[in-house]
Amino acid sequence: MSNNSLLNLLDIIPGHNIKWEQDSEGQVILFEPKLKNPLFVKYILSRMKRPYYKITLDDIGSFFWKNCNGSHTVKKIAELQKERFGDKVEPLYDRIATFLKALERNGFLKLS
Repeated sequence: MSNNSLLNLLDIIPGHNIKWEQDSEGQVILFEPKLKNPLFVKYILSRMKRPYYKITLDDIGSFFWKNCNGSHTVKKIAELQKERFGDKVEPLYDRIATFLKALERNGFLKLS
């Protein structure tokens, strides 16, 4: 990862873009809509018995997600993760970049 892209990554402020909840152990569960087409979403999604795929994040992903509150930069979240998990999150910035790309690509996060 180049220094320029790392600097840009660290300045991003991620925020949630989908429904989510925590289970009893504090794990984050993301609710990905089964339908993405706006017309289908408007008329069919609410009538479906199970309109969402449930995606459960691990401890590290859950911690990251909970801190994507629209006010923390990626740099701040990375510092918090390093504080909480230590070497378990290394290589820290590569892991975060991969995770952020996946979340953003799927429309789970909005990045500003």
